[in-house]
Amino acid sequence: MVDRRVVGVSALGVLVAIAAALVAQCLTLLIGVITNLAFYGRISTAFVDPAGATPRWWWVLVPVIGGLVVGIMARFGSSAIRGHGIPEVMERVLHGESRIPARLMFLKPLSAAIAIGTGGPFGAEGPIIATGGALGSLVGQSVRVSAEERKVLLASGAAAGMAATFGTPVAAVLLAVELLLFEYRARSLVPVALASVAATAVRAAFVGRAPMFPMPILAEPSASALVAYTIVGVAVGFVAVGVTRTVYAVEDVFARLPLHWMWWPALGAGVVGAIGVLEPRSLGVGYDNIREILAGGLVGRALLALVLLKFVSWVIYLGSGTSGGTLAPLFTFGGGLGGMLGVTAAAWWPDLGVDPRVAALVGMSAMFTGASHALLASVVFAFETTRQPLGLLPLLAGSSAAYLVALLSMRTSIMTEKLARRGSHVGTEYTTDFLATVLVRAAASTDVICLPGPQRLQDARGWVLRGGPGSSHQGFPVVDAQNRLVGVLTRRDLFGAHPEEVQVVSLVHRFPAIVYEDNSLREAADHMVREGVGRLVVVRRDAPRQIVGILTRSDLLEAHAHRLRSHDPGLVQPAPVPSAGGKPCADGDALSHASQEQTS
Repeated sequence: MVDRRVVGVSALGVLVAIAAALVAQCLTLLIGVITNLAFYGRISTAFVDPAGATPRWWWVLVPVIGGLVVGIMARFGSSAIRGHGIPEVMERVLHGESRIPARLMFLKPLSAAIAIGTGGPFGAEGPIIATGGALGSLVGQSVRVSAEERKVLLASGAAAGMAATFGTPVAAVLLAVELLLFEYRARSLVPVALASVAATAVRAAFVGRAPMFPMPILAEPSASALVAYTIVGVAVGFVAVGVTRTVYAVEDVFARLPLHWMWWPALGAGVVGAIGVLEPRSLGVGYDNIREILAGGLVGRALLALVLLKFVSWVIYLGSGTSGGTLAPLFTFGGGLGGMLGVTAAAWWPDLGVDPRVAALVGMSAMFTGASHALLASVVFAFETTRQPLGLLPLLAGSSAAYLVALLSMRTSIMTEKLARRGSHVGTEYTTDFLATVLVRAAASTDVICLPGPQRLQDARGWVLRGGPGSSHQGFPVVDAQNRLVGVLTRRDLFGAHPEEVQVVSLVHRFPAIVYEDNSLREAADHMVREGVGRLVVVRRDAPRQIVGILTRSDLLEAHAHRLRSHDPGLVQPAPVPSAGGKPCADGDALSHASQEQTS
């Protein structure tokens, strides 16, 4: 429900976003400083790739030094800096009430800057997203907010980190919805959206408004080309599943090594350094590589070598447990694979009208979709980073195909596999709460057995013991002489240590938990939890003491049974649910009739 607290959370989210965007700029500068020192031997904050320098044999040692430093930071600082950031943030949302230790806000970006600056083939976006999330969590722990509101602040910081890195505010919001919020509600969507806008504005102030990956103007795709792009998405989807499985297979290999995990990043970094000497473009974040791929300037054997060598370098270093991101490498792999498939299609089947640059764009989005299962975020991200509206249709076709392939091939994604291995289930499908769509009047029972308040306790006990109609119920509404609701008594209340001559109404100590007939079953279920009861008396909103039915936990389960039967035609269809509007319970009071029979 949207209320005034959403305004306060939104304001906090914007402040978090501004801070996260500034942290993103600082991290970019720090990566630049380390890269320039390690590979160029100069002091500069310019954000450059190592590929611009002349390869030297000692480059093999540079990533190893970075891996050693990261391992030491993880061992004696926080082991949470290991990994690519997003799964760790997801875990805190699911199982830690969105609480992230404050030290992680400093250690994560610092470790990532060291790993990337010394040649790690990662993107800076993952650590920035994790850092933004940590900042939002820290703010949420410093002020009085609920766990749900703290989750929103965490997601706001994470989305701001992505928006500040790529200038993609809409994709950042969608990524937060698909991977962090696990809901689509205004109370969470509004703060995250405003935070993404604020972070994008900060980014524009520092680096301008140009798209992250500019492309030449694209042409309108033909129907045959759309079919080809869909096939590209299918192929990339299968590769994405293989990439995910390979990452965790490499992690399993490292886990079996007879060494403390602190040393694993240094081992993985040795492979990074060796490959970097052979192919310098495999080092660093590789944003320039993506730009070249999408512009059609990197093709043929050079592109194939880059994709293969960077993949080997990335998967081994990431599997070793170092600190780095996955988005930029996945975009490189997908863009390179899509570009190669596009060149092949254009050469062999020119009549299809396939543009290799569009195929590369589709491959980039399809790879991230297949690996992360974040379809909408991937499509919108590819659009926002290129600003090519004519690429949207091919993106939707190829990414949807990759999404379908990935879901059919692997239940988890590169983001959730780690959580699944730890015994956590991450739901990725969002539907309207069924209980919120059903009103109480449609599920409540109108055949209510009431206890007259003036009745003697002895008569009430006798009726229950004889097993009169409805006497097996666990609770009974109590009404006064005018058939108005007074309270609710359970069987335990009736057979407690009370004199048998007292009136039933004397056992009532508080007004019962009620629910209105026009409330939803979701509201009723929540009210049951708050009151700690298993049944609610249903009343009219304009007459809160007039009983029209009773709702139990069994009624809630039966409502779900109707939902299941509606989705599975093989199940036996239920009898119609009785509707409200029946006679008040006092008009057919079984107890009063039983009492009359006893008297006679």
